Amino acid sequence: MKINNVKVIVTNPGRNYVTVKIETDQGIYGVGDATLNGRELAVAKTIEEYLAPIIMGKNPDNIEHIWQYIYRGAYWRGGPVFMTALAGIDMALWDIKGKKAGLPVYSLLGGKCRDKALCYTHVSGQSFKEVKAKALKKIDEGYRALRVQVSIPGLDGTYGTVEDDAKELPFVEKWDSKPYLNTIPQLFEYLKSEIEEDIHLIHDSHERLTISEAVKLAKRLEKYDLLFLEDLLKPENKDGFSFIKNNSAMPLAMGELFNSRWDAVKLITEKLIDYIRCDVSHIGGITEAKKIAHLAETFQVKTAWHGPADISPIAHMANLHLDFSTPNFGIQELAEFPEEVDEVFTGKPEFEDGYLKISDRPGLGCDIDEDMAAKYSYQKAYLPVAERLDGSVHDW
Repeated sequence: MKINNVKVIVTNPGRNYVTVKIETDQGIYGVGDATLNGRELAVAKTIEEYLAPIIMGKNPDNIEHIWQYIYRGAYWRGGPVFMTALAGIDMALWDIKGKKAGLPVYSLLGGKCRDKALCYTHVSGQSFKEVKAKALKKIDEGYRALRVQVSIPGLDGTYGTVEDDAKELPFVEKWDSKPYLNTIPQLFEYLKSEIEEDIHLIHDSHERLTISEAVKLAKRLEKYDLLFLEDLLKPENKDGFSFIKNNSAMPLAMGELFNSRWDAVKLITEKLIDYIRCDVSHIGGITEAKKIAHLAETFQVKTAWHGPADISPIAHMANLHLDFSTPNFGIQELAEFPEEVDEVFTGKPEFEDGYLKISDRPGLGCDIDEDMAAKYSYQKAYLPVAERLDGSVHDW
């Protein structure tokens, strides 16, 4: 079997997605997700102009060799654009391997470690009451774990509750840590008496705190027994996690902005986090994620792969195959997709009573309808930018 064509499909069924479709001379093809929110076309061009030509004619069965060939052969390695492009190719190759073998990818990764995977979804609102109402609705739907966020009084940005990203220029969120550090403990104090004790709660700080602020928040939230506190510090400030761990018993999660295993090594080997949260679409795909999971297992760190709505169902299925085949799996993030996504992609994770189930379809178990994808044209969009009250860019 040889690779004889590589397609890059950019579509916007409610939001932008980049799909890699690798075709072979035996008629088997595979699909992978290469979506990088706000930089989609940079990834698409990287695949089309640089990576697709060098894998033409290669045997798609040799995934590890192709991964190393792309990663090391470029000399200029790493970075979010390059690693997202590599991830899309890697997922598509695993999809081909599974289809050729007639087996789901999780079987090729060692088989199932579990029958179902615990998941959590997002709950956010402008007020504590709105957060509570949405949380109770999700609990009624069967969720046993929720990530809760709330608007911070006095700030323009809703911090985690923005429904529509800016289309032409980045939406600017005003940010100040003081009202945030006052509000979030109050939110959990309020929810404590409103939500049953066996529901797991999570909070995401989106890398906006200094080390001392992160320690304060972790200590203040300890008594509310969160499943974990996520992304307290920016990825450049990994050393700061030792201060948090030395001053709090709060479980910590980090990693969605990482691009490779090297970003995660220190936090894992020094046990500075409890959950590694890399985005499989941004760290080089299934091949790299499996290595990170193995490293984490050695140091009793669990996986909690990034699962937002700005990666496609293909990436969510890649997450799930890893979840089912990874002994140190912790929990899986599951965001809700725009309705139009179902017209373009088939084979999303199956939710049932707080858990995700997986089919035994060969490969990743999902696909893209190219004709439907063509009906939804790419639209330029950005993630929000945080500014301090004085107008300077927030850099913590």
